[in-house]
Amino acid sequence: MDEFALFKGHRYATAVLDADTRRVLWVGEGRSREAIRPFFEWLGTKRCANIEAVAMDMNTAFDLEVRQQCPNARVVYDLFHVVAKYGREVIDRVRVDEANRLKDNRPQRKIVKRARWLLLRNPQNVPPDQQPRLNELLAANQALMTVYLMKASLKELWQQHDAKTWRLAWRSWFAMVADSGIEPLRRFADKLKPYWRGILARVRWPMHTGQLEGINNRIKVMKRMAYGYRDSAFFFLKIKAAFPGNP
Repeated sequence: MDEFALFKGHRYATAVLDADTRRVLWVGEGRSREAIRPFFEWLGTKRCANIEAVAMDMNTAFDLEVRQQCPNARVVYDLFHVVAKYGREVIDRVRVDEANRLKDNRPQRKIVKRARWLLLRNPQNVPPDQQPRLNELLAANQALMTVYLMKASLKELWQQHDAKTWRLAWRSWFAMVADSGIEPLRRFADKLKPYWRGILARVRWPMHTGQLEGINNRIKVMKRMAYGYRDSAFFFLKIKAAFPGNP
């Protein structure tokens, strides 16, 4: 399950994809519990009971409704959304705080302020010509170095193959957070704690919303090519027809 922007002004729609066939099963306007409830009503109690796992971002509405409607399903939180949230709430916040701290050192402040996209990139995606700049930045700033490395450690929680090693990695990550003394990092960790079951579920169910993210990008292209759709119901039918899944 994932959301996509329907119109400007924070209006969204939700799409539900079959993880096996890659078929778009349902599209509806909104992203609240009430908005997605018609999908489960259409699916029916028997088929809801057969669902084993659902991948989603950390949207509380999705989470609560799936738990109520599909009692046998495990919620699996997608890594991409968690890392994106980490980038916004931790890396961006620390970068701004460090830039403000360097207000008397204009050259260094300028370097930190302009390093946003460099810090948010995955290490393997950093262009070779930008790598020395990144290394210099991290070597010169302890706080940025810490949150940058902690992002890599956070990703490792989705790479464990059994519950025991996952729990060890989970405790280790939170211990490093406590030792860091970085307030934005601590706040993020406090928010993450209640979602541990959905992260642990990734060990048993190696699912993600990547397929649906790709479909959402193609939906945006469809919308641009048509210069937008006034009739949302017709637009949703077009989406379902465009993604019938594998034979």
